[in-house]
Amino acid sequence: MGEAATRWARLQAGRDIPPEIRAKAAADPWAFDPDAFRAPAVPVDTPSRAAGLALLGAGGTVLDVGCGGGDAAFALAERATHVTGVDARQEMLDLFAADAAARGVPHRAVLGAWPGSAAEAGRADVVVCHHVLHNVVDLPPFLTALTAAARRGVVVEMLRQHPMAWLDPLWERFHGLVRLPPATDEDAIAVLRELGIEPEVRRWERVPRPSADPVWVTRRLCLPADRTSEVAAALAGLHRPNDLTTITWTT
Repeated sequence: MGEAATRWARLQAGRDIPPEIRAKAAADPWAFDPDAFRAPAVPVDTPSRAAGLALLGAGGTVLDVGCGGGDAAFALAERATHVTGVDARQEMLDLFAADAAARGVPHRAVLGAWPGSAAEAGRADVVVCHHVLHNVVDLPPFLTALTAAARRGVVVEMLRQHPMAWLDPLWERFHGLVRLPPATDEDAIAVLRELGIEPEVRRWERVPRPSADPVWVTRRLCLPADRTSEVAAALAGLHRPNDLTTITWTT
């Protein structure tokens, strides 16, 4: 790996929950409600949507990698002739497929982690991948497979730093765990450049999200439920970032 890819992998690996902390968790810290990932009925106009529509032009096929509920794909549905959703979780694909059917969008669902699922997913005119890169440690093969799958181009959306980095002060406060600095959008862009890709980059801010649920944060921190009030008090002084980056490249 190049220097940028090595740095990305090191910082991402540092996001793992240490086994000794995970072992004390009363509940799965990674549990989530699939409905929280349901795509809005009316797409939100964002730079990522604009980039995808520009690549589609008059129309074309879309491949959504790490599709979740299909937010990225359905934002392009007005010009998409077919959408394929890839996700490692069946419950996400069920949500994606049901919503696509309800919207009348021709679709296919592929179960599997990327890039291992790339061959089954096939190619599309436009590949979208929103809020997935920070779940990846070995980034070059992931990005290379995105590029190979796209006939026209790729649109990646991500937070400017790891989405859980804002909780780092709480890991130190409750567990004495000092995290490595989070990987950022600049780190991802540096890996792309090592691969010979010079992307177009657009930074922007989304509408602020509701305050984080103390119950969810308590579970994520592997703490027992009886410490929720302590977590709620600690959250009062933390800022939850809403700054995003859209990274686009043509193929």
